[in-house]
Amino acid sequence: MPVVSITLLPGYGSETEGRLVQRVALATRSVIAAPAAGTTVFVEHASTYMRDSRVFSGGGPSLPEASKVVRDFLGRMQDRDLAAARDCLAPGFEMVFPGGAHMTQLEQLVEWARGRYRSVAKDYERFDESWGDGVTVVYCSGTLRGTWPDGQVFQGIRFIDRFEVADGKLRRQDVWNDLAEARPA
Repeated sequence: MPVVSITLLPGYGSETEGRLVQRVALATRSVIAAPAAGTTVFVEHASTYMRDSRVFSGGGPSLPEASKVVRDFLGRMQDRDLAAARDCLAPGFEMVFPGGAHMTQLEQLVEWARGRYRSVAKDYERFDESWGDGVTVVYCSGTLRGTWPDGQVFQGIRFIDRFEVADGKLRRQDVWNDLAEARPA
């Protein structure tokens, strides 16, 4: 059974350490066939260390949880608070919506959506994260509900969004949903 030790410099809170321990355990079990109960990950603390002839006594900043960044962005978009939603975006942010609609500005999305529905909201079933070199990919899925342009109500329409989060900011969003298949003729 794997036993993994993490050594951190001072300055990280218990929430950050807890996230780190959970993710290292998941990563370990993705490589080693071990049950969760047989995987041990713990944090040790060092007061200082030296690298490249420099002495360090504190760790770097913690990043926000990528799923929370995504959830905050989607909530702000649903509320049509574009200024607050824009705060979640990295420079060069891009999004691709059904039909290959490629956009870089939130106002473009609002205009594009105007002919598709009057209002839309998401009911989330799950958020999944995967981690790469400098990027966290977040998938969120669930169903859409809202109002068509003619005033008819819809609900239960499947969606999946894929986000790339780097340095706590969204750099890309890809969207797939069944709105076109569910839209009244």
